Amino acid sequence: MTTFSKKELYLDRSTKPDKTTWTTLIGKYQTSDTRQSIGQAVNTFIPFFLLWYFMVLSLDYSYWLTLALSVPTAGLLVRIFIIQHDCGHGSFFKSRQANDYLGSVCGLLTLTPYYYWRKSHAIHHASAGNLEHRGIGDIYTMTVKEYLQQSKWGRLKYRFYRHPLILFGLAPALLFLVLYRFPHPDSKSWKRERASVGWTNLALAVAITGLSLTIGFKAFLLVQLPITLLAATLGAWLFFVQHQFEDTYWAKDGEWDYTLAALRGSSYYKLPKILQWFTGNIGFHHIHHLSPRIPNYLLEKCHEENPLFQQVVVLTLGSSFKTIFLSLWDEDQGRLVSFRELKSIPLPVAEEPVSG
Repeated sequence: MTTFSKKELYLDRSTKPDKTTWTTLIGKYQTSDTRQSIGQAVNTFIPFFLLWYFMVLSLDYSYWLTLALSVPTAGLLVRIFIIQHDCGHGSFFKSRQANDYLGSVCGLLTLTPYYYWRKSHAIHHASAGNLEHRGIGDIYTMTVKEYLQQSKWGRLKYRFYRHPLILFGLAPALLFLVLYRFPHPDSKSWKRERASVGWTNLALAVAITGLSLTIGFKAFLLVQLPITLLAATLGAWLFFVQHQFEDTYWAKDGEWDYTLAALRGSSYYKLPKILQWFTGNIGFHHIHHLSPRIPNYLLEKCHEENPLFQQVVVLTLGSSFKTIFLSLWDEDQGRLVSFRELKSIPLPVAEEPVSG
């Protein structure tokens, strides 16, 4: 496959695919197949529970074996999250009730309140790449100008937040273990979604108590913690590379465009087949953002059968690591830059710093 630079492909709005054209192309992929959905659930949940059980048994032999087994188990938990993700978009089953039921079950395993996450993720899809609507369901990104206007303390906090050890280590763990246990203060009008946080916490308390009485609380932690922490890190990394790459798309409210946000602001993360399977084809993220109604098992087919959707930036496993230190959106150059690059960028005169 030929890879393209987004700057070459989309120099202005006139070069974007016509909406009527791409909506016609994706139409035939938007219907779920119940047999495929059930098959995917079976080949994900059964191996997950079996490996979890084997991890419990391995505690009697070597904890190194337990940790080794946690790697594929965490991969399956990521795949469960993708199924939850599809359920949240109403794309896994034709029935909304079936989607919500399975999505809620997935939410218990991923420690994610299903309805609450579904609401915030919908906001992400409606505003991805919009500079006026950052911070809900995405990784917060400052512009160069905003960063320069911060106080020293404000800059230090942002640098701390964007450090890889925080972004892919501490932050994901904090999000899934702690923050998802409480609804955000700004979500007071989300009655059903806020209730789902409480019900999820209650169900988790019951499940953890039952498992702890069966195998012991220490054994439960020794098995579950490495799975959760590794899966959270993998999930954070996937979400990062899907939108945080050099020639991504950001625009102000009046200039923001849905099609460009999908095809320019979402990458095609071309992974080895085994990793593509564990990540539920979410690497075809440009297709997913064009139409969240496409079930994950049809994303690759949609991509391969339509050359129009192949003209996007392709990230491989190797090239994706180059995105790690991209932290600021440079509006003048229209690309993400690192803190180190600030030294070589012609910068505007900074305004009075604001308190951070």
